[in-house]
Amino acid sequence: MRLIEQKVYRFCPEQEALAALVRRAFAEDDIWVDEEQLTGYLGLAKYFPYELFPWEKFLVALWDCTYWRATGRPRWKTVFAMMGRGGGKDGFIAFDSFCGISPYNPVRHYDVDICANNEEQAVRPVADLVEVLELPEHKARLDRYFYHTKQAVRGRKNRGCMRGRTNNPKGKDGMRSGKIILNEVHQYENYANIKVFTTGLGKVGQARIGFFTSNGDVSDGPLDDYLARGRRILFDGEPDKGFLPFICCLTNTEQVHDKANWAMANPSLPYLPELMAETEEEYAEWLEHPEQNGDFMTKRMGLRTSSADIRVTDYEKIKATNRTRPDMAGQPCTVGLDYASLNDWAAINLHFMQGELRLDINHAWVCLHGRDLHRLKAPYQAWAEAGHLTLVDDVEIPPEMLMEYIRQAGRRYNIRGVALDDYRYTLLAGYLQQIGFDAAQRKNVKLVKPKDIYRVEPTVQHCFDLGLFCWGDQPHLRWAVNNTKRCAGSRRIGSDTGNYYYAKIEPKSRKTDPFMALVASMTIEDQLNGGGVLELPEVPVITW
Repeated sequence: MRLIEQKVYRFCPEQEALAALVRRAFAEDDIWVDEEQLTGYLGLAKYFPYELFPWEKFLVALWDCTYWRATGRPRWKTVFAMMGRGGGKDGFIAFDSFCGISPYNPVRHYDVDICANNEEQAVRPVADLVEVLELPEHKARLDRYFYHTKQAVRGRKNRGCMRGRTNNPKGKDGMRSGKIILNEVHQYENYANIKVFTTGLGKVGQARIGFFTSNGDVSDGPLDDYLARGRRILFDGEPDKGFLPFICCLTNTEQVHDKANWAMANPSLPYLPELMAETEEEYAEWLEHPEQNGDFMTKRMGLRTSSADIRVTDYEKIKATNRTRPDMAGQPCTVGLDYASLNDWAAINLHFMQGELRLDINHAWVCLHGRDLHRLKAPYQAWAEAGHLTLVDDVEIPPEMLMEYIRQAGRRYNIRGVALDDYRYTLLAGYLQQIGFDAAQRKNVKLVKPKDIYRVEPTVQHCFDLGLFCWGDQPHLRWAVNNTKRCAGSRRIGSDTGNYYYAKIEPKSRKTDPFMALVASMTIEDQLNGGGVLELPEVPVITW
């Protein structure tokens, strides 16, 4: 934590936020570190042929030795650790498992099960520990406390056993795990095996779970969910509930061109000159043939070239939108409306301007009968309780509900126009006409086309870069931005490579409607006369 806080090396925003989270936990929670246990665990490192890295000591202390005073249960039951390839994840798993079955762990029969999609990944940490136990200089002493085969290691005192397990159903029978470690989580396409592996927890005390991985190419799977949850905890203030997110990655692809940034993705790199040399060689190959060396960015730097490098903006700029928003009653605004399907999500955004500052009020509706609702890992129920969402217990979101929201907004604010996707207008045209908005006659409805998104995208980026968005505390809107990526127009329309449009990072579990409603409202912000606090003429107020 001191390395992070004193900026000894470069750390990613996720690591900086984690240090702050841990500081808050020790300041506010009734927790303690079992220093005797920690000293014993760290003392076992002398049997290994390498020094523990600072991040490894950090995780051992928090995951294995920090407890709630009232219950004696681990403060952080679950660790999610993602870092660049070569950082020593397997070595850490071997060492941490060694601690779990050692005499320093008072919990008897504390089995540590290493789980992975293939046998090599499952047994590699076991093989690493067996190699340590068979070192001639330590074998005689360690044989007094451990015995082993090529497949498993058992502690003689606490009777805990470390073994590797694959997704073969026969390998899961009779599991009574104290700790489950899932290796290379990026390969898991769903939760089927994760659930089976973790059902054995709770039969012995102080249950723990560890997810260790580099980034990968499986989209919309458990890895993406754990990353999203970790970032909500780190950046959006979501309670961690015992989930410790140890995320190491670059923020954007431009950072890769400065070698000092590589430690952001791999905290072991400053201590491994051979790995640095290997990474430099891979970087040179990637520069020459990026299409043939896509794993370099994904595996080494923690960025998927298909999505993470073209996020709308970074997390710090999204967080900066959480500023106190003044009361905008009576002020002019535009309305943006977005939905993919009324049996899923819908959102409306009220967009105001004061000079360069953009102020937004956003609301979303969630259909509780939506097919993808079970995929969502976002705390949408809590957002609904806070008033940011409306939960609709029906087969679809009634258009009248959206129109009523706009009608009520029109009584409080001066609505200059409504904007929505060209393809969505037909369904809502009649409802909009009933409350005074019509694309043909009144011409106060903008039918948004891709070219309109192209035009407004630079303004959106400008507002993020200069901190011109003022949203107040609207977590669902920040979440929607995190779910969105920028795509070059040439990938979709012609060869206009200077243009960008927005798309979902993942198609089903990452909703973008609140952000796209904001974008729609910005396509007509020229109707706000350049923003600012306008002097409104004395005219009759018309309601409907």
